[in-house]
Amino acid sequence: MTLTASRPLSRAAGAARAGRPPVRWPLAALLAVLSLLTVSPFVAMVVVALSPAGRPTVPGRWPESLTLDNLTRVLSSTGFVSWTVNSLVYSVVSVVVILLTASMAGYAFAKKRFPGRDAMFWTFLATMMVPFQATLIPTFVLVNELGGVDTFWGLIVPTLANSQAVFLMRQFILGLPDELFDAAKVDGASELRVYWTIVVPLTRPVLATLGVFVFLWHWNDFLWPLIVGQSDTTRTLTVGLTTLRTEEMQLSTLMASATISVVPCLVVFFLLQRYLVNSIAMTGLK
Repeated sequence: MTLTASRPLSRAAGAARAGRPPVRWPLAALLAVLSLLTVSPFVAMVVVALSPAGRPTVPGRWPESLTLDNLTRVLSSTGFVSWTVNSLVYSVVSVVVILLTASMAGYAFAKKRFPGRDAMFWTFLATMMVPFQATLIPTFVLVNELGGVDTFWGLIVPTLANSQAVFLMRQFILGLPDELFDAAKVDGASELRVYWTIVVPLTRPVLATLGVFVFLWHWNDFLWPLIVGQSDTTRTLTVGLTTLRTEEMQLSTLMASATISVVPCLVVFFLLQRYLVNSIAMTGLK
């Protein structure tokens, strides 16, 4: 009994001496099952997108052959391409402007001293508790009076005031040492130079993380583009895919459209994955 009980302990001690954490097989198996359940809808979407139109496919049976005809048909359609370009413009412009304004505001709220700073910050942060649906009608009326309906500026500008982004940047910049900013001021650096040479490089991981979140928010946004974008010139991809459901279209073609719409999100995530890991690591160290 002593030898049997000592085997798991000796294995764990050997793994610790080798620098490897002991493997917890029940937890690993549970995580593997959950991962498969999470990925299975995406796999089914891709399989249906590659299945011949009108042929049996998942979940009933595995398709006999795979084809790229559905993807080619979607990419050759004029409406889908214009919707994708509109979504890219909507998402990329919003990311650039929000990262710029949020980092500047976060730097001001974290390191600058001015009357009413804390009251202004907490008032701005309180807007997070107001649901977007409560301000939807007044915002639309204002944009309509200014002539912003069915325009890109009317689509983008109302979404730029992001209190979550400002809060995230402010909390991160609070952890930066004040000596860096004091040394820059002693050297005669202007506020713009301090922001560009100190704040931006040191906040690059959190900027990348925030950029991914903002891109996904705007790429998957549906309600506001549905109301403002009333023609194909400003209609985004999420709204366009919904209009396809009202038409008589094969399920494989619809899944091909959805598959292509996921590709930009995956590309952005894999390009900025290193910064996401660095941001999590730095947060743990702080």
